[in-house]
Amino acid sequence: MADFPTAEFETRMMSAQSAMAEAGMDAILLCTEAELRYFSGFRTQFWQSPTRPWFLVLPQCGDPIAVIPEIGADLMARTWVRDIRTWASPDPVDDGVSLLANVLSGFDKVGLPMGDEASLRMPLRDFARVQEKSGVEFVDCSDLIKAIRIIKSDAEIVILRDICSIGSAAFDRAADLFHAGQPLSESFRSFKIALLQAGADDVPYLVGAAGQGGYGDVISPPSGTPLAKGDILMLDTGATLRGYFCDFDRNFAINQCTDAAMQAYDTLWQATEVGLQNAKAGVTCAQLFKAMNGALGNAGSSVGRLGHGLGIQLTEYPSIAPFDHTVLQPGMVMTLEPSLSIEKGKMMVHEENILITEDAPVLLTKRAAPEMQVIG
Repeated sequence: MADFPTAEFETRMMSAQSAMAEAGMDAILLCTEAELRYFSGFRTQFWQSPTRPWFLVLPQCGDPIAVIPEIGADLMARTWVRDIRTWASPDPVDDGVSLLANVLSGFDKVGLPMGDEASLRMPLRDFARVQEKSGVEFVDCSDLIKAIRIIKSDAEIVILRDICSIGSAAFDRAADLFHAGQPLSESFRSFKIALLQAGADDVPYLVGAAGQGGYGDVISPPSGTPLAKGDILMLDTGATLRGYFCDFDRNFAINQCTDAAMQAYDTLWQATEVGLQNAKAGVTCAQLFKAMNGALGNAGSSVGRLGHGLGIQLTEYPSIAPFDHTVLQPGMVMTLEPSLSIEKGKMMVHEENILITEDAPVLLTKRAAPEMQVIG
């Protein structure tokens, strides 16, 4: 069953073709999971294997062309894409190079994402051979792709709202899931199970930490250290539904909470409130950063940004950062993620997911309580 009706992909394709015409591009070549899935609907965990390259060509006129390993032909045929060209992969001599070059040779100027957050998911030597065989001029189309993906459709927003609700429901079970003496690794495992029970398709991202009065970082895998009285437990989840992510965290105190930790939590909660008050259409990401960072006072951390876009990737363009002057628009889905240092080696972070509208932003996550929950 497709994640969206064909009309959804036709709209995305028309947006890309209109932008290509304006930019003077004859086609766009996509080879990364998020972009290929966005325009084709081809969703599979087979991307975890780095062995095979995958290509989707979007012509300025006409239908998309999939140039993919034969192993993916059946699944691609269940998408809206009808022109599917395959080869037996892996092939150490010609792993799709000639087939792709033949498709591209009909164009002069071809867009390829080359900017921030873009990557080339094929061997560089093979890309050089594609350039030589096709004779096309490759140009950067990063901004074009970002401009299309940054605004979520109504159908995308429904899924994002649902996965955020699923994450919120799992966090609501915290008092039953976590307790003193529980190994941190077991806390992670219990929370993953709770997310799946609540309706998530998968939990490809779950990080967090625990420590007395705070924690040292926010990206660690779990250790076997038992939760102790006075620990602050933080879990940050990127659970998925139909290929779309939620991305938010919650903090919990185990049995008791120090005044310093409670004050840090309050500062983060208030900074998030400031974010909610300022995250309006027409405001730039840099302006939103300035407002939230001001609410943190001198306690802000050095993680570089205070939120980001969200969708079919855990983190998407843009960044709530002083260098990003992207203007917020209705239909953008963002995270608000203030963080602060409590003392040397201890920090705390808070995160919510929101939808930008013509008016006030809409919370997609269930807002965290004003005071940190003490468990036990």
